[in-house]
Amino acid sequence: MKKKLKLKSLHFAVGALVIGAFLPIFIKNDYYMMVLNRVLINIIVVLGLNFITGLTGQMNLGTAGIFALGAYSSALFTRYTNLTPWLGLIAAVIMGILIGRGLGYPSLRVRGVYLSLTTIGFGEMVRLLISNTPKFTGGTQGIRNIRPYNIGSYQIQSQKEMYYLFLVFTAIAFFIAWRIAYSKWGRIFKSLRDNVEAVEMSGVDIASCKIKAFTVASIFGTVAGAMYAHYMGYINPSTFNLDLSTNYVVMLMVGGLGSVVGTIFGSAIVTILPEMLRFLGNYYQIVFCSIILLGAIFFPDGWVSAATGLFMKMYQRISGKSYAEGGE
Repeated sequence: MKKKLKLKSLHFAVGALVIGAFLPIFIKNDYYMMVLNRVLINIIVVLGLNFITGLTGQMNLGTAGIFALGAYSSALFTRYTNLTPWLGLIAAVIMGILIGRGLGYPSLRVRGVYLSLTTIGFGEMVRLLISNTPKFTGGTQGIRNIRPYNIGSYQIQSQKEMYYLFLVFTAIAFFIAWRIAYSKWGRIFKSLRDNVEAVEMSGVDIASCKIKAFTVASIFGTVAGAMYAHYMGYINPSTFNLDLSTNYVVMLMVGGLGSVVGTIFGSAIVTILPEMLRFLGNYYQIVFCSIILLGAIFFPDGWVSAATGLFMKMYQRISGKSYAEGGE
């Protein structure tokens, strides 16, 4: 049953990616394409956050700091070496490994609200460090004219070209996250969330597992940051604030904690919904926050889980068989 549900979740995600591949055919407005590009970047960040907060149950409110270090490491690498942005991705991955190791160790000593405060401190420290080193990072003025990705001598600059490139990145990131979540390590991560003592008694190295979770999450975050820097062409520290970290947690909660497929829909909903509500003028943020709050109250396991549960009940009522059986 679990294997069938696992495959069905993969099929569901593949279907979403296929639909995503056809969206640019119907969207002619560059602004809407820009929103979709942000959705894809956010999906990768939230896929990583899901390993820490969703699977291992450790609240991380410093994701903006991870995202910022990925953006700055790639942008600064390409600026000072004059090498291709593709190598900047490698610099971002290395930065992600270092962050994962650095943030993973505090998680061995503190939990709950204390870990949340630690990650908030990390995010703010990164932002202030970038702001106060103008000779190296550009300080509050940021970094301008960041080179876009290229294929040979051709630079990928249009919104649609960037969209398809990011769609490939997102598909790869999703498949990696899906494989890990349904592997031995994914099961251990979930066990850490549910019963740490039982995992410890079984002989599993808890310290190593937590550090692995933080490292994987950080790599996802820094790669997404690098994508963002070379997509926008300009970055500054004010972008990477606590509000951004909170937004990523909201995306994860809307999609459902621990749900790999849910990260796709949670990221899409929280990124697109505010844009759809802008016609309300100054009230759009109040309406958006109200919708999210009501969703958290009535669908504590996530909107995707609620929608899936409703679909399964309808399927069972119509066919007389459970969804997991797939009609067999």
